[in-house]
Amino acid sequence: MTRRLVLSYLAIASFILVILAVPLGVFFENQQKDELIVDVERDARVLATIYEDTVEKDLNVDPTPADDYAHRTGARVVVVNSRGLSVVDTNAPIDRNFGTRPEMEIALAGSHATGTRYSETLQTDLVFAAVPIASGGSVHGAVRITLDAADVQQTVYRFWVGLAATALITIIAVVGVGWVIARSISRPLRRLQRTAERFAAGDLSTASTERESLPELIALERSMNTMAAELDDLIERQRQFVADASHQLRTPLTALRLRLENVEVLATTPGDDDAAEEVGKAIEETDRLSRVITDLLRLATADRPPPSEPVNLSDAVRDRVDTWGAIAEESEVGLSFEVGEEETWALAAPGAVEQVLDNLLENAIRASPPGSTIGVSVGRTGDVADVEVADTGEGLSDEDKRHAVERFWRANPTTEGTGLGLAIVVQLIEAAGGTLRLRDNDPRGLIVAFTLPLAARESR
Repeated sequence: MTRRLVLSYLAIASFILVILAVPLGVFFENQQKDELIVDVERDARVLATIYEDTVEKDLNVDPTPADDYAHRTGARVVVVNSRGLSVVDTNAPIDRNFGTRPEMEIALAGSHATGTRYSETLQTDLVFAAVPIASGGSVHGAVRITLDAADVQQTVYRFWVGLAATALITIIAVVGVGWVIARSISRPLRRLQRTAERFAAGDLSTASTERESLPELIALERSMNTMAAELDDLIERQRQFVADASHQLRTPLTALRLRLENVEVLATTPGDDDAAEEVGKAIEETDRLSRVITDLLRLATADRPPPSEPVNLSDAVRDRVDTWGAIAEESEVGLSFEVGEEETWALAAPGAVEQVLDNLLENAIRASPPGSTIGVSVGRTGDVADVEVADTGEGLSDEDKRHAVERFWRANPTTEGTGLGLAIVVQLIEAAGGTLRLRDNDPRGLIVAFTLPLAARESR
């Protein structure tokens, strides 16, 4: 944006300079030439007056006035009689015929001839003025002055150079001032852009405003900070409510479960089988509610996990496989673990990998038939670490795969669980910059794979 603003200022300044400087230069050049022609014509008239009597009476002409003028100005003076023969020539012998020269013809006809022409002999532009020597209405001769226009051209050239230098200085000043102005506009706008991108990424922390910015941008940034602060406070209160509700509900549910267990003990007398069964179901419901509350608490925590840090992914997966091995044996399911020779380090929040693996392994054990084996592997692909948990259960349809990460979704409503496991997993993985994928296993079953960014070696 800064570059575009500076270029726009430069374009406007250049346009103004062109429409002002070019006509001014042309006007000055024409003025200098006109003034020189007027001066030369005036001098020619003076010399014509000096030589009037001598030429009229056809006497010997004294060249001294013409020579003095030529010596002083560098001009060439030619005085001719009525026949066009030169009687004075400061640059050549006399008695040469100038009557055929266009300017002399005009002067001998009684008119004045002025202007500029290019001299092939001198290879330069000449300013000339030819005036008649006349008295009593009769033309007795003519005076012509020719002067090299180099001095005028040099003056005009210096003027054009001065105009160009002034334009260049003006453009440099415009670029400098424009850059400062553009930066004062674009810097707070870029700051607002970064703030908006930070808000969009979920970071609602506010920053102090720049007092040197434009008042409108300061007001906008303050409004955005106010909005972010209120939104962050609202989200934090919502999280706090979920966490508090989960914590507060745990205690009465635990007490209720203890009381129902006591009632179950008292009700286990002959003839009271129905009462014992109903009490057992009530205890099961309290267990289910307790799992829901526990998962809600985990979900509230996963919504804003702590910053990621390097984690030894190989060790973490190996530890969880060992931990769940005993549970898998109870379900007559085997667990196999495959890892590369080199340890894999990844970025994740503390405890996130363990929580993710606990959910995935629990789901895999529950879905796997007795006698099957669950495969767990850790690898690398480019700059990410890959972890796969593959079972040989019934798997999921394509539509079920899309819904599996939704909160409270369960493939079979009669299956135990709250339906929050994969939702928690997705939040933990995405918070670390990773992804979760569900795909079919061959020949049957489901593969749940997730990626995490590899940790830099120097940060380990």
